[in-house]
Amino acid sequence: MDAWRRRPDDGLVYWPALGGRSLAVFGDIHGRDDLLAAAQARLDAVAGARGLRPLEIYLGDYVDRGPDSPAVLDRLIARGRERETVCLRGNHEAMLLGALDDPAVLRSWLGWGGDATLRAYGCPLPRDQEPAAADLAVLQQHLRRALPAHHRAFLAGLPVAYTIGALLLVHAGIRPGRLIERQDEADLLWIREPFLSSTRDHGLLVVHGHTPVAAPDFRFNRINLDTGAVYTGVLTCLLISDRSIEVL
Repeated sequence: MDAWRRRPDDGLVYWPALGGRSLAVFGDIHGRDDLLAAAQARLDAVAGARGLRPLEIYLGDYVDRGPDSPAVLDRLIARGRERETVCLRGNHEAMLLGALDDPAVLRSWLGWGGDATLRAYGCPLPRDQEPAAADLAVLQQHLRRALPAHHRAFLAGLPVAYTIGALLLVHAGIRPGRLIERQDEADLLWIREPFLSSTRDHGLLVVHGHTPVAAPDFRFNRINLDTGAVYTGVLTCLLISDRSIEVL
């Protein structure tokens, strides 16, 4: 079934084809545990009032830039014990994992907001903006010791995509024109163009984050839920069913 159909007034009506299920999809969190807690509480209140038990899907980028990445991971892990959840990998989780073993990734990650995560884990940061190899090696050892085993296992087990009904959920997007099953992981985690400007029907409606927007961006072939929580204080959760798509 098509993921969407166009009305005569040029508005959009989506057909997620969920078979009666409901989804709650969360945009990029980036260390804002306070916003995640508030969004989950809001979801619980709405779902409880309506008798719903939605599958919760988190689109990645739980760490970096914000002040409390470890608490975000703890909250997501605990939530997964209480609810049905799918947590996807974002490019920032991929960088954190890479930084554990590759000094070049660690150096790059520092400039992508990894310094906030290191600080939250109690790792001493190098004083130089361009740390020497020896300083990076020391920092790497601190990170390996500071990152709890259950956090590392959680990060290592994150899938890069999830398909349900007529929806494809990924962190960043897809390479237009390439079959879904042949997508490159780097694109799923990092792509912006040519995905964002593509007017192709991808076959599935792509729900993604990664690129901050002022408000949820609804297109005929994709929905962007990254509302820049770490900068704006707005974390978006989208409640999706066969009957409606609603921003909580």
